Amino acid sequence: MRKKLSNKLVQTVMIGPTVLWLLAFLLAPLIIVVGISFLTKNAHGGVNMPITLEAYKSMANLDYLMIFARSMWLAAETTILCLVFGYPLAAIIARSSKNVKPILVLMVMLPFWINSMIRLYGWMTMLRTEGIINTILLGIGIIDEPLAMLYTDGAVVLGMVYELLPFAVLPLYTSIEKIDPSLLEAACDLGAARRRSFMRVTLPLTMPGIFAGSIQTFIPALGLFYVSDMLGGGSSMYLGNLIKNQFLSARNWPLGAALSLLLIVITIVLMRLYTRVGKLDDIV
Repeated sequence: MRKKLSNKLVQTVMIGPTVLWLLAFLLAPLIIVVGISFLTKNAHGGVNMPITLEAYKSMANLDYLMIFARSMWLAAETTILCLVFGYPLAAIIARSSKNVKPILVLMVMLPFWINSMIRLYGWMTMLRTEGIINTILLGIGIIDEPLAMLYTDGAVVLGMVYELLPFAVLPLYTSIEKIDPSLLEAACDLGAARRRSFMRVTLPLTMPGIFAGSIQTFIPALGLFYVSDMLGGGSSMYLGNLIKNQFLSARNWPLGAALSLLLIVITIVLMRLYTRVGKLDDIV
């Protein structure tokens, strides 16, 4: 009996702080956001009673639906490009020697050590009309006048891919590294060409990593408002920008909270879909 009580005490001491942390900084803020979404905006930017569904009804506005569709398209573009560029990079890392592999993984993770906004300022410097890219193109005679690359949708996509590419590479690398080389050797012995071996063996076995990388890029791409603010110049409105503006500019907290809950629902749905094809352990 004493042993059981001692074990429970140890478990409580070890798990208790984590549970309190989650309750204080995850569950409590979520409950507050849910509550705000059902309240009424007042004239001073705060919220008042009575309880209403007006914020959720406002989400059906055609302008908001267009912003949501544009955001989904941007997230899909970002995800596809991250997978296209990330898969070969992850394969190169996974097939590298034991001495080189840690260095390549470190290079993928290195951007996490530098503030995202500082790195985006670097892209702004390069993409502007007087930037290094236009200077080089003008210098070698490819173009006659500077290209308008900054403050465009293309610059936003570039920034999104740059920010989220490591999130796609790491789960892909983990998934590719788990493949037994003997399976690929068996495919070659049976007469499968390299392309057929990839399509029939490598690709199916790395689907959990592909799905994990997709989730880790698609979901953040919906909410990274600062990328479109800096590289898009605020000319294109996306879901993350809309949420930020509702809280800061329009002072419509109920609508901002309702839109935030929409992102949470999308996240839960995607995570639920992922658990059907992979394990959460695959998400690095």
